[in-house]
Amino acid sequence: MIPIVPVVAYLCLAFISVTSASTVLPRDAVDDSVNAMSEKWPALLKERDGFRAVAYYVNWAIYARNHPPSEIPVEKLNYLLYAFANVDNTTGAVYLSDTFADVEKIFPGDIAQNGTNMYGCLKQINLLKRKNRNLKVLLSIGGWTFSPNFVPPMTTEAGRKNFAKTSVQLLKDHGFDGLDVDWEYPGTKQQGEDWVSLMEETRAELDAYEEVLEQKLANASCRASQKQKRPHFYLTIAAPAGPSKYSLLNLEGMEPYMDFVNLMAYDYSGSWDNHTGHNSNLYPSKKNQVSTPFNTAEAVDFYLDNGIPSEKLVLGMPLYGRGFLGTQKTPGKAYKNMSVGSWEAGVWDYKALPRPGNPQLYHDATVGASWSFDNSTGEFVSYDTPQIATQKARYIRSEGLGGAMWWETSYDKNGPESLISTVRKELTKGRGEMEVRVNNLEYPDSKYDNLRNGFR
Repeated sequence: MIPIVPVVAYLCLAFISVTSASTVLPRDAVDDSVNAMSEKWPALLKERDGFRAVAYYVNWAIYARNHPPSEIPVEKLNYLLYAFANVDNTTGAVYLSDTFADVEKIFPGDIAQNGTNMYGCLKQINLLKRKNRNLKVLLSIGGWTFSPNFVPPMTTEAGRKNFAKTSVQLLKDHGFDGLDVDWEYPGTKQQGEDWVSLMEETRAELDAYEEVLEQKLANASCRASQKQKRPHFYLTIAAPAGPSKYSLLNLEGMEPYMDFVNLMAYDYSGSWDNHTGHNSNLYPSKKNQVSTPFNTAEAVDFYLDNGIPSEKLVLGMPLYGRGFLGTQKTPGKAYKNMSVGSWEAGVWDYKALPRPGNPQLYHDATVGASWSFDNSTGEFVSYDTPQIATQKARYIRSEGLGGAMWWETSYDKNGPESLISTVRKELTKGRGEMEVRVNNLEYPDSKYDNLRNGFR
């Protein structure tokens, strides 16, 4: 049997500082040396405000996509949203949607140990948190497939309390830094109010555990001569960009409970339309209105006018394109079929674009959108290029927004054409900086021995 070292001893080890001095590193050093710093980061860096770089990682990426956590570009991110947990449509309880992917799969380097231990994607992601101490990992709950399960339980006090209690328990057990509520979408004004109550209940549960954890860490024997600030657990939402959806939300009511809002500024056109259109345009087209049924600027204005501070609003961007066949090069035209797509009809990974053949690229800065068209195949694909990603980053800066979010990590390209890298580069020009907030590594209440013991 392998002995289990008491958790207090590991807490002591975790808080031993390599230096008593606190040093602020240059902006580039924050990104380039995270792996070398590892768990010593809190002793080397001061926290600061700045832009957020947020991306979703999906637990099904380990299957056909063959995109394990080791391929997540954590050096580019300060928040990772792990998708998705499900909701029991009777009780409101939150639970992991794929336990094999989440906590059971054995990855290279995993070694069997005695006791109850966590493996799977969540062990790998917890190890990444130790390499990048600025990476906070939030459990995303719901998503398009599971969102119907929010009703009816979120319409009742008992259901909301159960949601809050069970989601925070998942945080304790699996080493998350917060929760992301992805309810797509409340269908009535009353459900919009229910979302406010859900956020209030969940924030209260998170605050209560912050206090408990602070006390536990303060009581550790090694803490006699060290002061550790209270950990903070984040609460965010994925928010709609369509007027019929966001008009039902009480944003002012939700705002006090949220750390930031991830605006899903994409999927503006697709198979549900009878004509082609832009997938994620910034502005409406005055000359070709049918090509821009939605636009980001209008959604941003609504959120800012209805109680969300600009620094709390994070602009979501797609790492994929929407493709149509049998159409013309100008958006807003009829089409015959959806493109084959990378994994589903009509949706191409950004890394697969532009398509092979002879597609021509088009950019329209007046609407903030780009697309490709292949005259030989009649394929039209609306997607963000680095040029448009740069324009969106400048929009974030000009509007004072809180940063950028991407769906999802397996879609992006490597190298200089990476859209995540492109946006980060633009955001940090001049005096622009990325936010630094050290993550939490201490989970003494986890049911998993290896997480409680810091994977030592």
